[in-house]
Amino acid sequence: MVKDLFERIQDNKGPLGKWASQAEGYYVFPKLEGELGPRMQFHGKNILNWSLNDYLGLANHPEVRQADTDAAIQFGAAYPMGARMMSGHTTYHEQLENELAEFVMKESAYLLNFGYQGMVSIIDALVTKNDIIVYDVDSHACIIDGVRLHMGKRFTYKHNDLESMEKNLQRATKMAEETGGGILFITEGVFGMRGQQGKLKEIAALKQKYNFRLLVDDAHGFGTLGKTGAGAGEEQGVQDQIDVYFSTFAKSMANIGAFVAADKTVIDYLKYNLRSQMFAKALPMIQTIGSLKRLELLRKSSAIKDKLWENVNALQSGLKEKGFNIGDTNTCITPVYLEGSIPEAMVMVNDLRENYGIFLSIVVYPVIPKGIILLRMIPTASHTLADIEETLTAFEAIREKLVNGTYKEIAERTTVDVS
Repeated sequence: MVKDLFERIQDNKGPLGKWASQAEGYYVFPKLEGELGPRMQFHGKNILNWSLNDYLGLANHPEVRQADTDAAIQFGAAYPMGARMMSGHTTYHEQLENELAEFVMKESAYLLNFGYQGMVSIIDALVTKNDIIVYDVDSHACIIDGVRLHMGKRFTYKHNDLESMEKNLQRATKMAEETGGGILFITEGVFGMRGQQGKLKEIAALKQKYNFRLLVDDAHGFGTLGKTGAGAGEEQGVQDQIDVYFSTFAKSMANIGAFVAADKTVIDYLKYNLRSQMFAKALPMIQTIGSLKRLELLRKSSAIKDKLWENVNALQSGLKEKGFNIGDTNTCITPVYLEGSIPEAMVMVNDLRENYGIFLSIVVYPVIPKGIILLRMIPTASHTLADIEETLTAFEAIREKLVNGTYKEIAERTTVDVS
């Protein structure tokens, strides 16, 4: 008997979907409204937003808004119509690729419509069934999904653990000698949940002992790290050791799109084999021309990056001074670790949003160990020192309620109102 394909969907809605009726619209798929920025509207209330993927505050920069507007007026939202290989190639796309390659100190670059699909397709294009992939166990979902497409062997190493890296490189080397393939090593420039940089310098040093190529996803490092903003590789002095550099426009560039940069031979290969781009409509002109303006602002002045780091240092120093555990972040991403259950975390989020006007991302088990609540903040150049002081005051209050059992008591006797 053939089952109805949708029977499973009715019985098992997935690890997140099973909470949809209680959580949707408040804890997940929340609607932030109003002008994009640190102050927005949530359920009719003014909130201070720490979940804004706009590190450098470029989303509302007047020159950026004007460039986006001008591009929309000149080209509309549809232009160009068609994939790059067929009818969607323009001088603007070429210009942006050339400027991105120069900015991240690579020979060549190629534009991608989206970061997630781009990374999945890059991994798929770079390896064959004879090749071996070695990657960090805490890699972003786009890397994991790209690796899933791989028909050959793959090994995960413990997060940022040098001993585990080398052990798995040894295993991969032995396997590659048997298959006649090569090794692709994948890590992130910045790990987006806890804020640590990938150990690029140490990984690059392993190239002296093992024959592998290094792919780095630097979505959070591009624009925020390094003297010029070229990312984690520049910050650690090993940008030239990164064989394939990837980043998205969705963080520092406040836009849609992404790019991959490498030696010209590699990029030429990807241009003709990257299925997510070969069979997809070209990046629209609004995003392409808008990204040229954003990149120009990144290149010509360090002021916006300096302001970002002024806010980052003030927030992280303030949290440490007040005794909060922010782990070992060495980037803009600011995690705060507290002890508590998932019900307590839900009550805490409700309290933060309703009574303190603070909106941020909250992470619980199974993403992190049971009994831990992670409050994840993304400071931007648009935040103010007053925003930081307001947040620190709120954090002291919620910590007290967590420690003295207030949240636990509420969680045990009531259902959080998310209407």
